[in-house]
Amino acid sequence: MVKRVLAVVVFSCLLVLAGCGGPVQDDILNYINKELNTAQELEAKSVSAYEGVAGANYVDDPTMHDALVNEVIPTYTELIDELEGASIESEELKEIHEIYLSGAKLQLSAFEKIKEAIEKQDSSMIEEANQLLEEGRLQIEDYNKKLDELAKENNVEIEKE
Repeated sequence: MVKRVLAVVVFSCLLVLAGCGGPVQDDILNYINKELNTAQELEAKSVSAYEGVAGANYVDDPTMHDALVNEVIPTYTELIDELEGASIESEELKEIHEIYLSGAKLQLSAFEKIKEAIEKQDSSMIEEANQLLEEGRLQIEDYNKKLDELAKENNVEIEKE
């Protein structure tokens, strides 16, 4: 599941090519090439840290808790701060960006819930956290789809790395 999120992040790590365009096109270019640079790095770092201790890489609760407390949650919190500080001019792009921000906040809530579940040794909280991860993943996928559509409408070609 988290690998899908990472794939979505990689999709978001885009190189954009475009000809002459209007204000929305310029906003998309600025957004992808400048506003998201740090956010993409933070998301990749956080997801990678989580994958390093989850699923097949799970060792034990203390190892996962340590990764969540010291790397995953602080890095993802920094990601949210970056996303909240993004400078976006066009309403269309602002609406799409809000989907990403909402999905990222769900992901952060999931990571915090996993940390709490470990502390309380409550397996039902893990189930809740997994649901939050899935909801966040779906929102981020929706964001990517809508960003791609907006880019196409504005003659912006997005190359996937």
